[in-house]
Amino acid sequence: MSAQTDFPKVFERLKKILKPYAPKMTVKMDNQSAFYLDGPYSEKYKRELYFASTHIKKNYVSFYLMPVYMYPDLLKGISPALKKHMQGKSCFNFKQVEPELFKELAALTKKGFERFQKEEGLK
Repeated sequence: MSAQTDFPKVFERLKKILKPYAPKMTVKMDNQSAFYLDGPYSEKYKRELYFASTHIKKNYVSFYLMPVYMYPDLLKGISPALKKHMQGKSCFNFKQVEPELFKELAALTKKGFERFQKEEGLK
């Protein structure tokens, strides 16, 4: 089985990490290859704040988590294995389902949401 055939499974697992936050966010996109969440309008930034998304790309499935860009201290203590999947400051790329790393990513997303809530006034 080639890696690309796993991409829909990877995408669904990453989307599952984000779904619990959808009720408190604005779902900007929800289709077979992208799931995108924005936070509330920010007076500070004068726009809605991007929170997170997952997208099927050509060579991997990406998971973007903006709180780790806004608050880099959230990345302190992440495992070297998860760090290897980072591309840039807020993107994680996967080619296959990796349950332990997805569990760690879910915990990081939760911490990011809590920080986002506190710092950006999300209700």
